[in-house]
Amino acid sequence: MDGTEHLTVERAGATLVLTLNRPEARNALSLPMLVGLYDGWLRADEDDDIRSVVLTGAGGAFCAGMDLKALSEGGGGAAGQQYRDRLKEDPDLHWKAMLRHHRPRKPVIAAVEGPCVAGGTEILQGTDIRVAGKSAVFGLYEVRRGLFPIGGSTVRLARQIARTHALEMLLTGRPYTADEALEIGLIGHVVPDGTALDKALEIAELVNANGPLAVEAVKACVYDSAELTETEGLKLELDRGWPVFATADAKEGPRAFAEKRPPVFRRA
Repeated sequence: MDGTEHLTVERAGATLVLTLNRPEARNALSLPMLVGLYDGWLRADEDDDIRSVVLTGAGGAFCAGMDLKALSEGGGGAAGQQYRDRLKEDPDLHWKAMLRHHRPRKPVIAAVEGPCVAGGTEILQGTDIRVAGKSAVFGLYEVRRGLFPIGGSTVRLARQIARTHALEMLLTGRPYTADEALEIGLIGHVVPDGTALDKALEIAELVNANGPLAVEAVKACVYDSAELTETEGLKLELDRGWPVFATADAKEGPRAFAEKRPPVFRRA
């Protein structure tokens, strides 16, 4: 286990598990947490042995949004200077950490328990597959406080769920239950409380068993074609897809199927 004081980083096989770890503050975002998240995304991108990432929270909460006091203190005292220095070096680091300015190469699966509100719901929109415990709560509360959800929600949410649902969530600032979030398409699974991480890891194992070059190309194509016309998107699909067929992994998959054995993919 490693990470900053506010984020733990662990390996579960080929999955990197990032756990927001300020349960006393319902995992509200601090500068050390944001630096740890950013470093976690980079680690996943750069390590070919990592095939997926699971993002979750400790203590029965996912994330209650920004901790403005903690962010203004920047980690507090001399111990927090390293985090403040990182932000000076890259003023966009916090946005990248929240997946506003950065899209990880590997699939990211969110495992949500408890509150996932404000900045928590904004980070959620940067993940690819989403699982929530039955008692999870979602919402963009910013307008209730006279604030603006500047983590990407006014752009991304209406591209991910129906516009009417996106605007209701953004303009009312009301909380949504896990069942409501499932109904409007914000999440993909509702599971018994305390089992969201287990379900996320189960999905990650299914992803990890597949050809990594194919998985990463499929993810990239889905996002990169989202704003294209159908004709443009289909051209992009061929541009991304044909190179995958030329790989050794693309030969290994059918060979393993014919030989009735699990494939051994080598990213080649």
